[in-house]
Amino acid sequence: MKIIPSLVLSFFLTFSTAVFAEPVNINTADAATLAAGLTGIGEKKAEAIVAYREANGPFKSAEELSNIKGIGESIIAKNAANIVTE
Repeated sequence: MKIIPSLVLSFFLTFSTAVFAEPVNINTADAATLAAGLTGIGEKKAEAIVAYREANGPFKSAEELSNIKGIGESIIAKNAANIVTE
C-alpha cells in the first residue's frame, strides 16, 4: 500500500515543473537560461539559439526556432506556453 502514495508524489513532482515553469524570453535569455528553462533544449541547442539570434536579429515568434537545426515543431509545441519574445 505504500506504493500508491509514492506514485502520486512522483506524478506531482514530475508534472509540477511544467506547470510552474517561468517564461523564457528567447530574445534576451543567455544559453544557460534557455537550456534550463526549455524542455528538449540542451546546452548545444541553446548556444545555437543565441548564435542565430545574434546573426539574424530578434525572434518575432517561437515558430522561428524551427530555423535552427535540431529544433522541430515538437520541441516548440512542448515549450509554447513558456516561450516569450517580448
